[in-house]
Amino acid sequence: MKVQYFKDYGSMSAKAAEIVAGEIKAKENMVLGLPTGSTPLGMYSKLIEMNKAGKVDFSKITTFNLDEYYPIKRDNSQSYYKFMHDNFFDSININQKSINIPNGEAPDANAECMEYEKKIEKAGGIDLMVIGLGPNGHIGFNEPDSFLLPNTHVTGLTEATKEANKRFFASINDVPSKALTMGMGSILKAKKILLIISGESKREAVKQLLKGEITTKLPVSFVHLHRDAAVLCDIEV
Repeated sequence: MKVQYFKDYGSMSAKAAEIVAGEIKAKENMVLGLPTGSTPLGMYSKLIEMNKAGKVDFSKITTFNLDEYYPIKRDNSQSYYKFMHDNFFDSININQKSINIPNGEAPDANAECMEYEKKIEKAGGIDLMVIGLGPNGHIGFNEPDSFLLPNTHVTGLTEATKEANKRFFASINDVPSKALTMGMGSILKAKKILLIISGESKREAVKQLLKGEITTKLPVSFVHLHRDAAVLCDIEV
């Protein structure tokens, strides 16, 4: 696991975009795993600029998003489907049919998770998985627990995660209580992982990550097991 520190969020985001663009140039039909949240917004903005300038082409790539609230309608202002389209997909030259996001409207959540896993396998697996970090060390909606599930699954949101996400909703009561998320196995199967970390609220999780101990109480610690993982961070600990 290689860790790079940056003086600010802007320079970290630029580097993340540079890495993603480089991977696409190396394999124009690559499969790209993507996160939501505030941390990747700078990276998405840079990639949009690069796409419009003709420096990166998204026309042949396939994407898989990490997670989605459940249940939630796609046109809900807080759905990850809408987030991704508003902040990234609608501004680049990607084939809309090549975008994959867990369906928060699926009538059968477990069946949706199984189908999502099959789609990833059918696409040949994820070449580059970009992930963020929650303040409590979660990745996607893989929360600290006594055990973690390997594949895409339905999970409950912890109060800590609901608290962290309530700023996007009218109140904490409006935050969905469940989510569909790739499992740790799904994430670790990616050929490469890019972990981007920003903000003081992540400082303690970063400290724990750098200890090198692998524990289900800190899901991000499993990144240590990956053979090709890079970490970009704008807080030095």
